[in-house]
Amino acid sequence: MDWGIKNRLSRLIQPDGHCFFLPIDHGYFQGPTHCLEKPDETIKPLLPYCDALFVTRGVLRSCVDPSIDKPIILRVSGGTSMAGKDLADESITTSIQEIIRLNAAAAGISVFVGSDYEHKTLMNLAELVNKCEDYGIPVMAVTAVGKELEKREARYLALSCRIAAELGARVVKTYWCEKDFDKVVEGCPVPVVIAGGPKCESELEVLEFVYDGMQKGAIGINLGRNVWQSAHPVAMAKALNAVIHGKATVKKALEIFKETKKGK
Repeated sequence: MDWGIKNRLSRLIQPDGHCFFLPIDHGYFQGPTHCLEKPDETIKPLLPYCDALFVTRGVLRSCVDPSIDKPIILRVSGGTSMAGKDLADESITTSIQEIIRLNAAAAGISVFVGSDYEHKTLMNLAELVNKCEDYGIPVMAVTAVGKELEKREARYLALSCRIAAELGARVVKTYWCEKDFDKVVEGCPVPVVIAGGPKCESELEVLEFVYDGMQKGAIGINLGRNVWQSAHPVAMAKALNAVIHGKATVKKALEIFKETKKGK
């Protein structure tokens, strides 16, 4: 691994080996997502608790203060929408020149293993890795499932993560699963971060699956909706940060959430 990639990864993954990525890229297929209508207002109070933003170039340019000291993971795949036929039919949307111009610390792209567009999205990943490696930019692969949430089980996730790593992803973002998540992580030779997926019913549910995933080998999280769609997003971000970087138990993290919610 050359100096450039090591340097960029060191900005994303903190000295304790863990990370808290905050994705605000949902609009690229969902449009004006609830609580992301004005991304700049949403992220401002959350920035102290996250380690990086995962964002599209359009929102980065228009809504993110260029003076922030948080590294950027640039979302570079898209071309589909919730109104379309298949979310898996993605292409690369952003050139390597644009990734460099925007000073991204990494590029992120979705792959849809098991879909009709498996080959296309995996080749998208391979093409992106080929281009980014020339410039020392790490690629994060997102093991997406589109609308087929029933695919979020260990056998599928392990398959997707391993393939993404084999094709050159430096980090893999995948869903947590209740059974055998440790096998998903163990089968992936690069760091795994946990995706949030649909919004959970309670803060406790979020803290429980994040804590469990960390105990089973994930290095961190890439959670959006379960943070900024919370009724108390700052308290949620602070509690999650405590789990990721403070080794807090679920009980302790929930206490932090409640105390922060009350303004203490």
